[in-house]
Amino acid sequence: MVVVDEIESTMLKKNTYDYEIILVNDGSPDKVWSTIRKRAEDDEKVTGINLTKNFGQHSALMAGYHYCSGDCVVSLDDDGQTPADEVFTLLDEIEKGYDVVYAMYTETHQNAFRKWGSDLAKKMSDYMFDMRGEDRKGSSYYAARKIIIDEMIKYEHSYPYVAGLVLRVTRNINYVPVNHRDRMMGKSGYNLKSLVSLWLNGFTAFSVKPLELGAYMGFMLSGMGFLFAFITIIRKLLNPAIEAGWSSLISAVFIIGGMILLMLGLIGEYIGRIYICINNSPQYVVRDICKKKVGERDEK
Repeated sequence: MVVVDEIESTMLKKNTYDYEIILVNDGSPDKVWSTIRKRAEDDEKVTGINLTKNFGQHSALMAGYHYCSGDCVVSLDDDGQTPADEVFTLLDEIEKGYDVVYAMYTETHQNAFRKWGSDLAKKMSDYMFDMRGEDRKGSSYYAARKIIIDEMIKYEHSYPYVAGLVLRVTRNINYVPVNHRDRMMGKSGYNLKSLVSLWLNGFTAFSVKPLELGAYMGFMLSGMGFLFAFITIIRKLLNPAIEAGWSSLISAVFIIGGMILLMLGLIGEYIGRIYICINNSPQYVVRDICKKKVGERDEK
């Protein structure tokens, strides 16, 4: 509970703020819940939420948001890389009138794969939500007004994407530089499969631009096909002895066939998610909630 200790020691520096700490156990395979439960039973500032299985980072965040009661909500990871002691850097910007303030890491302590995944996710969000020209990259460490969080949790479908939910509500956003630390223990749970799943959430949950992009590419490939056919006919008329370009034909078939299968798969992804949402698949399921009652005495 190093992160919790750091949060509490930091919040004591300014007595103008009251606070609560929401800890979400997203189906961790180790004994995380027993540690959270013990801390929540001993500390009235801490609330523990135990999910029935691993629903993913964004679903876990949504679960935590449902139990927040303050005027401002700060989200951060528990791996120690997030500088909890710089929380007032975010909150001071909120006080200036911003709805959401993201921590911006000037230098990230991640491997090349994670950096590449984060950069790709950022470019995807920029395209989906028309944020072109924004050269600042946010992180999972951010502060938001409760009114923003209240609007975000109205989204009850199975595939939440937090960055998309924020941008759907407000564009009154700022970024502040903070330090990024080395990971205290363990390793990131994000692998290629989870990153692809996250990208698909961003692609399909809040935008139809991928389908529009597919239509544009279809028009482009059709135009290239007609142009290629016209050039082939002209070359054959000018030189009847010229051989047919089988390699070019096969290449064209592979390109066009690949694009068709890609777009069919994307359409299938949209339809599949619609089907799951219609069937009310849960965003998350809470197994246990642990919180010490205010004024309750510790048992010795």
